[in-house]
Amino acid sequence: MVVFPNCKINLGLYIGDKRSDGFHNLATIFYPVPLKDALEIIRQTTPSAEDVQFTQSGQQIQGPLSANLCVKAYELLKKQYPHLPSIKMHLHKAIPMGAGLGGGSADGAFTLQLLNQLFNLQLTTNQLASLALQLGSDCPFFIINQPCLATGRGEQMQPLQLDLSGYQLIIINPGIHINTGRAFAELAQHTERSLQAMPNTATLKALCTTPPNRWKNQLLNHFELPVFEAYPPIEALKNLLYQHGADYAAMSGTGSTVFGLFKKHTNIPGGLTAGYYTHSLIL
Repeated sequence: MVVFPNCKINLGLYIGDKRSDGFHNLATIFYPVPLKDALEIIRQTTPSAEDVQFTQSGQQIQGPLSANLCVKAYELLKKQYPHLPSIKMHLHKAIPMGAGLGGGSADGAFTLQLLNQLFNLQLTTNQLASLALQLGSDCPFFIINQPCLATGRGEQMQPLQLDLSGYQLIIINPGIHINTGRAFAELAQHTERSLQAMPNTATLKALCTTPPNRWKNQLLNHFELPVFEAYPPIEALKNLLYQHGADYAAMSGTGSTVFGLFKKHTNIPGGLTAGYYTHSLIL
């Protein structure tokens, strides 16, 4: 059985106080994007010493297999369902990694859903979301996979009636890997600066009812300040998107991907993103 985990963009990302559990309170709008990996899982038909035979193609995934969120998702379910059969799993990676698009989180969440379906575990959406949270703060979003206002550490989600189907999305990744933990550490050094305070949920909901061309300077990503200081080319890409007519441009998550929302029939120069990992998508 094959599924196609999609990624997301963050429309605004505000970081608040550190919580007692070590995470930060945040507020963001998750929006699903049709840039996808491919994930296949089948039951092992011959005896094997390994519960998961994992193979991978496309972009190379760094780090040990034990850190892979797809494998961790299987192991999480195996603890709850010891009878879970051994599997073969193949992941084709197209979503760039360390890019603020949540590709790894999507892969982990889709693994939970696929195993639930394939082996008839009868887990509810809420149960799957609770399991996904053990994999990562933004993993539960991919269980719901519709526009959401997320608060708490990212797991408290309110679905939004947000429709960007009249827009073309340009995604640019400059190939710079941003470590999330380091991004949070660098952000802490800027807390005394003029970061806009986290808006309340009513303000963010109201902002989403306005056109994207009104979001500039209102819908902000706190991580842009430290990331742009460390990597000026990322800021230059955001500015370039505005120069070529984006209604709204921002960095997604902790970066390094930037994106621009353009009206669907905007004529975007072909050489705008030459030399970068770029996708143009109709939402």
